[in-house]
Amino acid sequence: MKPLWEGAISFGLILIPVKLYKATKERKPDFHLVREKDLCPIKYMRVCKLTGEEIPYNEIVKSYEYQKGDYIILHDEDFKKAYLKRTENIEIVEFTDEDKIDSKYYEQPYYIEPEKGASKVYALLREALKRTKKVGVAKYVLHNLEHLGVLKVEDEILVLNQIRFDSEIRKPADLKIPAGENMSDKEIDTAIMLIDQLSAPFKPEDFKDTYTEEIKKAIEEKIKTGKITEKAPIESGKQGEVINLLEKLRKSLEEAKKKKKAS
Repeated sequence: MKPLWEGAISFGLILIPVKLYKATKERKPDFHLVREKDLCPIKYMRVCKLTGEEIPYNEIVKSYEYQKGDYIILHDEDFKKAYLKRTENIEIVEFTDEDKIDSKYYEQPYYIEPEKGASKVYALLREALKRTKKVGVAKYVLHNLEHLGVLKVEDEILVLNQIRFDSEIRKPADLKIPAGENMSDKEIDTAIMLIDQLSAPFKPEDFKDTYTEEIKKAIEEKIKTGKITEKAPIESGKQGEVINLLEKLRKSLEEAKKKKKAS
């Protein structure tokens, strides 16, 4: 893997030189845009909005429109001067319990590898986190943008989970959320029994991206035959209110019990 960033983890007066690697990879098929009648490949061009001329990539820079029609140009060195300390460090600002961080804040994981000569202090932080069962909350700058992250230990590796700032989370004030409904005790009890029947330890390796797999199979079929066989429709949830909720719950419970016995 190629490192995405090189710098240091800092906490207190301790500096740990490290490399940052993206821990995820793309899983979608690589589609290309073409013109349908002759399969002519389509490419995106960067053009001047005023003249329509194509602009070479090496002539394009970032700018900020501080008032209508007036721009100031910003180069990489300008960002570094503005964030001199944080462009070089993953700065741990506090430690906390991982379960205190709401899951909706999590965004992107990164692996952290120590630079040559930093193995001992890397291992020291790792062991301290393991024994205290804490995670570090850190700030850092990546791609000219400040981020918040959670530093934790996973299988002897330090992992930085990028999380969202609270200001990035939309408030659900405008959503129409139902208040109390007329639910019977039988309905609630049966729903709880169904949850219990479907409960299991989470194993991420048990879950596969079946949609992408089906798309790839369909692509292979179209390459061979020139067409895609239409699949049987799956019952969707867009059918309004369920008339006999209790009966649906009971049938679901029976199906769950059968599947559990079969497995």
